[in-house]
Amino acid sequence: MILLTPASSQSSADSNFRDLAHDWHNDIVDFVRHDAPKLLLIVLLAFVLTRTVSFFVGRMRRIADTYVGNARRASQLRTVAAIVRATSYGVIGFIVLLQVLPLFNIDLGPLLASAGVVGLGISFGAQSIFKDMLNGIFILIEDQFGVGDVVKIAGLQGSVEDLSLRVTTVRDGDGTLYFIPNSQITTVSNLSREYSVASLSVSVDAGADPDRVMGVLRQVAQQVRQDTAFREVAVSDPDVLGVDRISGREVIYPVNIRVKANQKDGVLRELRKRLLLAFTKEGIPLGLPASIVVTQAPTDPTAKAAGPAVP
Repeated sequence: MILLTPASSQSSADSNFRDLAHDWHNDIVDFVRHDAPKLLLIVLLAFVLTRTVSFFVGRMRRIADTYVGNARRASQLRTVAAIVRATSYGVIGFIVLLQVLPLFNIDLGPLLASAGVVGLGISFGAQSIFKDMLNGIFILIEDQFGVGDVVKIAGLQGSVEDLSLRVTTVRDGDGTLYFIPNSQITTVSNLSREYSVASLSVSVDAGADPDRVMGVLRQVAQQVRQDTAFREVAVSDPDVLGVDRISGREVIYPVNIRVKANQKDGVLRELRKRLLLAFTKEGIPLGLPASIVVTQAPTDPTAKAAGPAVP
């Protein structure tokens, strides 16, 4: 039986600590000599690749901005740029991960095998992700919409700011940004394809002469069509369809002007302003909804006007 004195125990502990420190020192030196340059090279290559992708994506977006007369081509370029950026960054990140892990003595074989088993287990719970990607592929192939288009999807309306294989980003008129998984996109209403129709329903009092009202509507709409600010926006002459609906004392006259995609708001604002001025000038009264009831208190013909009070 060997008894260790306190001095020998302290010496053994110091020896173990020195051995551990020596091993760590050797590992650090070996890492700095062999693995650190590889790690720096991998990071440098990843940085160069990401910057290259960013350069080409920015170049594609700048080219898309030059397509002033071809909004569809510009939208397609922006969409391809968004897809290239998202896909390239994902591929670069995955390759860097595969190259970095072996430098830290992490065996990829068991890790990949475990990932396969785990992936098989979670695949049943991640079906929506695959559905997102599948729907994203069909959106791109069928060219349903692109970046910059005004769309109505999943009950939301706005401009498409970004599009990837998994999610579509839409910003509405008040600035709210929505992230919509592609699996939730079942019906797409594209408001930017080819042309839009600036439609305005004008409410006029039933006492106004319909022929006179329609003449004023045609004249004002044609003035807007020929205005230098909207001559290139409107693609056809305005169409006044006539009396569309009668509700009590309210008569509805629809006015339609076909304009370029996403260009109807300015035309409608100008048309509303000029119609108000024209109706005021011509003495044409605007209509009141049937839900509004105007009453007038009956007057007593025998009543005398009240004179000034006598103090």
